[in-house]
Amino acid sequence: MGAEWGALGRTLAFPARQVRRGRPRQEERGTRRVFVGVYERQLDERGRVALPSTFRGDLGEQCYLFIGDDGCVSIRSVETFEAQALEMIEQVKRGEASRNRQRAFSASASQATIDKQGRVTIDARLREHAGIEPQAAVMVLGSLDKIEIWEPEAYRINEADGQEEISGGGR
Repeated sequence: MGAEWGALGRTLAFPARQVRRGRPRQEERGTRRVFVGVYERQLDERGRVALPSTFRGDLGEQCYLFIGDDGCVSIRSVETFEAQALEMIEQVKRGEASRNRQRAFSASASQATIDKQGRVTIDARLREHAGIEPQAAVMVLGSLDKIEIWEPEAYRINEADGQEEISGGGR
């Protein structure tokens, strides 16, 4: 009896520490506070773009792509996108948003899989919205609560306007 207790005591006193590697577990995903930074990337022949490694773990294996503000393609984690969708449903119920807006929002979105190389496919409809040509250079940037993909010249124009606002010269 004492030997059993001793063995048990040693096991409890010195529990094995597990070191996890790779992507976060499902319950850990979508917990990022913000996405930041800007990265130059290139679309491949299939319309895929490699997401920065700093963004990938927080997205998991799935994400949503949709028409973004000011002519970009936006990406949100499944959890964040679904929360936004539920909020829109509530806004429609309260009369704060129209059903047409809800339809346009949901029709513009597509769920995508992030492959093992960290690439996500941007479909032709979304590329057209953002003015992104096949196999073109793109800018991938963190926009706090989402990721945005821009045609480089459109990004430069919007970035310059944003810098002017930050410095106090803009709206």
